Amino acid sequence: MNPTDHDQRNLHEFIVEQEQTGERIDKYIAESLEEGFSRTQIQQWVKEGHVKVNGREVKTNYKLHTNDAIILLIPDAIELDIEAEEMELDVVYEDSDVIVVNKPRGMVVHPAPGHYNGTLVNGLMFHCRDLSGINGVLRPGIVHRIDKDTSGLIMAAKNDLAHAGLAEQLKNHSVTRKYVAIVQGVIMHEHGTVDAPIGRDPFDRKLFVVTERNSKQSITHFVVQERLKDHTLLELKLETGRTHQIRVHMKFIHHPLVGDPTYGRGRNEFIVGQALHAEVLGFVHPRTGEYLEFAAPLPEDMKQLLADLRSK
Repeated sequence: MNPTDHDQRNLHEFIVEQEQTGERIDKYIAESLEEGFSRTQIQQWVKEGHVKVNGREVKTNYKLHTNDAIILLIPDAIELDIEAEEMELDVVYEDSDVIVVNKPRGMVVHPAPGHYNGTLVNGLMFHCRDLSGINGVLRPGIVHRIDKDTSGLIMAAKNDLAHAGLAEQLKNHSVTRKYVAIVQGVIMHEHGTVDAPIGRDPFDRKLFVVTERNSKQSITHFVVQERLKDHTLLELKLETGRTHQIRVHMKFIHHPLVGDPTYGRGRNEFIVGQALHAEVLGFVHPRTGEYLEFAAPLPEDMKQLLADLRSK
């Protein structure tokens, strides 16, 4: 398995920790991949030689050992045909290279196994008819993501030149990304920075935690916008962009997001999902070099939640 440069985006590498010793390789990979691939699919990849452990192919029932080095090269999903779907999109900006959309809470960004319809990608394919192919058929045009139950601004690329330019800015942490969140508890200091590395939870690999092991540097800045009786309204700025970063960092400092079903205290009557909104998105246009910045107003569910909290 010698991946080319084109294949690097499909290359995944893992080092097995002591807690996963004895686990089947298909189960481990299924829980380690963010994309949500089934164990059946992963078993097929193992049989086809797309998985190697310590440089060797293994069987699907292989039991892991501590410090095993796993390499997975996901084959291009060219056989899938993702359908364009007509849907209302809140388009904030669009030209021949880039489109910026205000995504509603509850919408999945891109198709994944078992969830091929109703995503932002399905809508973009109908609206644009032209999206970059760098991320393959499952994620055309997608250069970054926000969680299903987070609302707000997301950009997509219409061609490979734009995709490469935007992806480079994300890699260099030069994209402006500001969020608004409502968190549990009252934060007394006016502003702060959470600089704490994030990695997978060794006990539940679908979740993320602050950890020093197999983690990546993660930095979130926040400013208090308003203090309520038992809650705080925050503006947060991402310096890095790890999966679930704001949600994990807020839990880490004991101020989880209101309504967060995974890292918080569960559902809220006014909002389905976490009270988090991607309010501001700014980047340098990949063709013109002009800096563009956009803002999306707070969604109605968060406005209603704030009104309720202010009345108490």
